[in-house]
Amino acid sequence: MRLFSAIPFTLFSLLIYNGFAFTAGADNPLFWAQPVISIAMVSGTTFELLASDLLITLGLFFLFIEILKATRIGTTALLDHMFSVVVFVAYLVEFLVLQQAATSLFFILMVISLIDVIAGFSISITGARRDVSFGHQGH
Repeated sequence: MRLFSAIPFTLFSLLIYNGFAFTAGADNPLFWAQPVISIAMVSGTTFELLASDLLITLGLFFLFIEILKATRIGTTALLDHMFSVVVFVAYLVEFLVLQQAATSLFFILMVISLIDVIAGFSISITGARRDVSFGHQGH
């Protein structure tokens, strides 16, 4: 169970993107430009949520969860940070090597993963600094 809680949620964005890119032909930019939701607004216009927008929103939600997880302490948190680095490296390698990943959507998801890595370590270091207590003067 501890190992499962150490899995970074940004991995799910990578898996969702790869699942569509390698099976449904999502390497075609038009795939991600398809509306998923269309809502008629009171103003008379139509709001369309594109597939790419939905995946970015999901990635940001996963980033939020990862930032909350970064406040934990212990070996599970350390494993989570290390796995987050591995996920970011996977994003980076795919972005540089695979044609299917050479899209602006994938780049934004990769940046979200990078923010996860930086924020996770920053929050952990800040929390660890506050956990260190020094001897009180006069005691």
